[in-house]
Amino acid sequence: MPVPTIEWVGGMGGCVKLIDQTLLPGEMRFLECRDADTVWEAIRSLRVRGAPAIGIAAAMGVVLGVRGSEARTGEALVSEVERCADYLATARPTAVNLFWALDRMRRVARDAAGQPPEWLKERLLAEANAVCEEDKDICRRIGRNGAGLIGDGNAVLTHCNAGGLATADYGTALAVIYAAHEQGRQVRVFADETRPLLQGARLTTWELMQAGIDVTLICDNTAAVVMKEGRVDLVIVGADRIAANGDAANKIGTYGVAVLAREHGVPFYVAAPRSTFDLSLESGAGIPIEERSGDEITCGFGRRTAPEGVKTYSPAFDVTPARLIAGIITERGIIEHPTAEAVARHFESEE
Repeated sequence: MPVPTIEWVGGMGGCVKLIDQTLLPGEMRFLECRDADTVWEAIRSLRVRGAPAIGIAAAMGVVLGVRGSEARTGEALVSEVERCADYLATARPTAVNLFWALDRMRRVARDAAGQPPEWLKERLLAEANAVCEEDKDICRRIGRNGAGLIGDGNAVLTHCNAGGLATADYGTALAVIYAAHEQGRQVRVFADETRPLLQGARLTTWELMQAGIDVTLICDNTAAVVMKEGRVDLVIVGADRIAANGDAANKIGTYGVAVLAREHGVPFYVAAPRSTFDLSLESGAGIPIEERSGDEITCGFGRRTAPEGVKTYSPAFDVTPARLIAGIITERGIIEHPTAEAVARHFESEE
């Protein structure tokens, strides 16, 4: 990314500075969040989006929510942290990184409950910044681990945006492409537009063009044709939550891409940090799926394209069964042909 997607600027009196992704690619504008409400709205309205970036925003939002507290004891401040984390958790339901980051902030607060409130606030800020810095390193490792999957001259199809805009600065699915590109390989990318909010068209193509990578934008319903014509060598997508058996939730339309890839013999990969796994869920059937407003279909970007009053169904995500996934690329390596047993072994492995 030419600039950080999200960062904390200044000390305890500072703010969360993030790119307002609803305005891209036409305008690059930064939003400065100075309270938890603004962070909640930014997450809910997709000003900040992508599972890792949402987690970072939530962690920083906790700091914004309690920094002005007049609590006189650490224990009292912990109660405020809990309330703020509960509130931020209501912004979006599917991306597990949101809840992972909030739980991490809760643990830090509880572990330091015996400390003075001002010390605890600084500790929370340090932890939120650590979540951001760790994500940068994790994404680079994901990129290195997956880069070998891409041969010189290969074409990769991706769906939605899993690049620097979805993380601290490098991406997950796009990290693999960036790493292969940096290693000197010629990589071509087909980017699905990703209806209804066009994250592929607005964000992924913008990112890849900034990086000097050959990208071709296609309509979602063109994916089948480019696979049939032999133009695609592999598919790499991100994920918002991965169950213990390897089932992966990602932007709506991903499941259809996986089915098409299987039909045409194209390997389908998921790239995601270990924090995106929800090992409490046996399978993808337990992943909560957010349903978005019907206006995003009927009146997207301010122009009505469907009759007033028409019924809509607009899930934001779908779940790709593990049996359709050739491998899950994490910061620890690749889980090939994911199953519950393979995922368990991956989490038992040493750093």
